[in-house]
Amino acid sequence: MITPMKKVTLIMMDQNRDTSLEQLRDLGIVHLQKKTVVSAQLTKLIARQSQIETAAGILDVFSPKKGSKTEPIELKEDLSGRVMALYERRKKLEDYMFNHQRERSRFEKWGNFNPKDFAFLAEHGVNAFLYELPMDTYQEITKDVPVFILTIDKKNNTVRLVAFEKIPDRSPYPLPERSISMIEERNSIRKAETAKIEAELASLSLIKNQLKSDMISNLADIEFETARTGMEQAINEPGAAGAANLSVSLISGYVPAADMDALKKTSGANHWALVSDDPAKDDTEVPTKLKNNHFVQLIYPVTDFLEMIPGYHEKDISLWFLIFFTIFFGMIFGDAAYGIILMLIAVIGILKTRKNGVPIPLQFLLLISISNTIWGTLICSWFGLDVAILPKFLQNISLPPIVNISTDPGWLASYNASNFWIKTGLIKTYTDVTVMKGAVDTNLMLICFSIALVHLSIAHIVNAKDNIRSPFMLAEIGRILILLGMFFVVLSLIVFNTGFEGIKAWQLYLVAAGFALVFVFGYYQDSLAKSVIESCKNFITVILNITNIFSDIMSYIRLWAVGLAAASLSGIINEFAGPLFSKFAFFILGIAFFAFGHGFNMVLNVLSVLVHGVRLNTLEFSSHIGLSWSGSAYKPFAKRKNNV
Repeated sequence: MITPMKKVTLIMMDQNRDTSLEQLRDLGIVHLQKKTVVSAQLTKLIARQSQIETAAGILDVFSPKKGSKTEPIELKEDLSGRVMALYERRKKLEDYMFNHQRERSRFEKWGNFNPKDFAFLAEHGVNAFLYELPMDTYQEITKDVPVFILTIDKKNNTVRLVAFEKIPDRSPYPLPERSISMIEERNSIRKAETAKIEAELASLSLIKNQLKSDMISNLADIEFETARTGMEQAINEPGAAGAANLSVSLISGYVPAADMDALKKTSGANHWALVSDDPAKDDTEVPTKLKNNHFVQLIYPVTDFLEMIPGYHEKDISLWFLIFFTIFFGMIFGDAAYGIILMLIAVIGILKTRKNGVPIPLQFLLLISISNTIWGTLICSWFGLDVAILPKFLQNISLPPIVNISTDPGWLASYNASNFWIKTGLIKTYTDVTVMKGAVDTNLMLICFSIALVHLSIAHIVNAKDNIRSPFMLAEIGRILILLGMFFVVLSLIVFNTGFEGIKAWQLYLVAAGFALVFVFGYYQDSLAKSVIESCKNFITVILNITNIFSDIMSYIRLWAVGLAAASLSGIINEFAGPLFSKFAFFILGIAFFAFGHGFNMVLNVLSVLVHGVRLNTLEFSSHIGLSWSGSAYKPFAKRKNNV
């Protein structure tokens, strides 16, 4: 449920601006209206925030390994400033060493010499130049120039020499800035300094929690300065002689309607003028504050992770999101063994945290793992193993119309004789594996499309309920009729594969009746005539909405297809791991491959759920209920807790 909000404006004496903002922050209920502001102080605070975050990242890199004897260091100066100074010095040292090493690599083939000796010779009238010449032509090139051969490189067919005159048409080799021995000496000193810096950074990383406190404090300063700078000066008039100037400022924001009494009380105590009103329908800045029971809040880890929140003037679908996401998760994961693994993780986490309050993500994990386990049990999927080799009691509790089919034909008779559902007479006996497999695929598709019908119909039922006093409700009923008609069309074309001949006239009548209601009442505001005119103007859109309903229903087949892909991958993993278990020498390798393969499959399933399970809620369902997820979260101007 979306909490009703009030838009408020507070008028304060400008001379008490800072004190008033502190009291407003202590109150912690006003979501300030967003404004683009600039100030020198704000720029400085933002730069410091960037420095703190960068310093925290640096210390994460230099955290000492477990078992090291690194001791925390006492630091009186600013931690982030010290970290940045050390890191910049280390970076300069690395640049020096890299450049010097590159210079060393370029000149090491000439041997260790001091380039200053060449300058000394030049001062005493002896010019010397380095040359690297082709071996087969150097004698002809240097026949008129006195030279001294240093090395002959047969591998590269070159001669390195010292010429005491410049060789015509040849460029001398440039001299280095320093000798190789000096480069090595300096790099040795810099390596020692670099190691010392890294040791200090490792020690500082042990007190990096100080940066978290600095970050919280600085963020609070940024929020305060943003609010302070964003306050508009409403009146600025000089007072009488000897009196203070009459200068007031105002600040605007949003407050939950239930908290208005607290704001009024604080305003009266501080002599603030308060103006409040309901937000306008076209106000897109109103924040959204959701208020749901504990069960519905289980979906918040998903919506928070994806940063999705409905707009203030939209609907909160958290309950439906949770219910159907739980169903989708079970069908996409589709393996009871995976479900039990996730359930064990959730239970262990719950037991460890129960004293301090179980986190919602663990409760949510328990819910979806139960869904996965139930669905996997019904389709008899356990690590994707062949049904015939599974224990009898697992086969007996599976549901024949949707169970994974064994490749062993002899399995079917035994399965029919012992299955719980067949014994009760609720499910018919199957006599042929091929027939049963085809029936299972048909039934799974039928379940997917039935879920689509229910899921999308709920969206229009909710809309109809919200417009129960308006003729617009009839348009929503029309969309439900179109959904119902299209559902049977999809069954004829896809599930029962009867082609267009299988489409019955009454199915088309449902679509036609629904279209008529949508056409007449779809744009209703204050008169039927205007609604029909608007429908005529948007005739193409109205037609496309019908085809979109068909594609939206078809979209739910992904629940079967993605689950089938995951099951196929499980089968492939088992096929590769199976031969390894047959030989004792490879048994451990088989276990490792089995665990890695199914672990990888579980990761892929998580991604599939995020892509497909979320999509069906946020795209197909949301488009039918008219939800665009355009909201912004309610974040009041308040003191920060010990988290960022």
